[in-house]
Amino acid sequence: MLLKINFIAFLMVLNLGLNAQKPDTVFLEKLLESRPELFSVILGDSQKKQVQILYTQIDRDKNNVPHFTTFSYNLDDHHYFFPASTVKLPTLIFALEKINALKVPGLTKMSTMITGADFDKQSPVDKDTSAANGLPSIEHYIKKILLVSDNDAYNRLYEFVGRAEMNRRLKGYGLTTSRILNRYAVKDTEITSRHTNPVTFFDKDKQVYSQPGKFDPENYPINLTNLVMGKAYLDSSDRLVNKPFNMTNRNAFSMTDQQTVMKKLMFPEVFPEKEQFKLTADDYKLIYTYMSKYPTESDYPKYDPKEHWATSTKYLFYGADLNIQPNPSVRIFNKYGDSYGFIIDNAYFVDFENNVEFLLTAVVQSNDDGVYNDGKYEYKQVCYPFMRNLGQVIYETELKRKKKFIPDLTKFRMRY
Repeated sequence: MLLKINFIAFLMVLNLGLNAQKPDTVFLEKLLESRPELFSVILGDSQKKQVQILYTQIDRDKNNVPHFTTFSYNLDDHHYFFPASTVKLPTLIFALEKINALKVPGLTKMSTMITGADFDKQSPVDKDTSAANGLPSIEHYIKKILLVSDNDAYNRLYEFVGRAEMNRRLKGYGLTTSRILNRYAVKDTEITSRHTNPVTFFDKDKQVYSQPGKFDPENYPINLTNLVMGKAYLDSSDRLVNKPFNMTNRNAFSMTDQQTVMKKLMFPEVFPEKEQFKLTADDYKLIYTYMSKYPTESDYPKYDPKEHWATSTKYLFYGADLNIQPNPSVRIFNKYGDSYGFIIDNAYFVDFENNVEFLLTAVVQSNDDGVYNDGKYEYKQVCYPFMRNLGQVIYETELKRKKKFIPDLTKFRMRY
């Protein structure tokens, strides 16, 4: 038995060594070129459209251990793109890790989380009408982030974890081309982003943990290109500024780091224990469930299906088609982002009926007029179709791909 365990561990270490190799850069280019009716708009202008793609095939061995083969297109982790809501995934992971690390009696992800305010532009929170009990918690914020990418929920976890702690954890996990510096949708400034709100947790009526507001004086420089974009932008007062848009002090989350987070999240067993996220089995279950759950399947929180339809968060494979019905055998575990003309999606696909699984991470931008923050982007004409077509073509490729061992995907069957 001991020899078998040691052999499996050896295979995992060997697999990690193979994953460190540079991805193939030819396969995806040829695949896209073979479908000009779907990708000619992108292929003719892939630099301006800022396309980057990472596709990872997964092959299981006889012990069901996953082995990865990665393919890339136009990959450059130092070429900046705005990551938008994709940074919410590591943020919620770090929030769960912090709860677990504190080891405070009575403090759990279900504890009532009351957010205070002690600095300019901060806002307090003491209730959440979308929760079954009407109260905010780490768990409920995570549900809202994964179901519909709720900005306020992300901001509250940002405040709990703290900017310094998030960036320390990113670095600790080897995510060196990423940083988290800002909240979203509250017009964070350089100074307000450094200040985080005081937070207090309760177990029923008993206070179990209190955290004061904090200030982060540190900067988190990364050697990035493409930080200055376009020709003009609208400022916070909606005035046109005829200068390029500077993203120097904004969040960053590279393609490689995004897919690494997804790999560690979905396949922790493949990584050495010190490189795994410090999550419990129940934490993983929570994330897996709400990453793959459709907004229309949720009662708390409850969403209007006209605004948040079933596939509204699954850009890869479904695009943004309000009328499309989800494939009943496919579940997509993902975190997407959309802002400033960028569409990003980081996903793990599972088809339980056909025993298909793969990882796909992609970014595309369309901003023909070169003006930022004006809300005028070609999402419908360029970005959504590209994402849909890319996911479906990769899926079709996987359906045809022969595998020596059929994967056991039971782990990813969630109850919705």
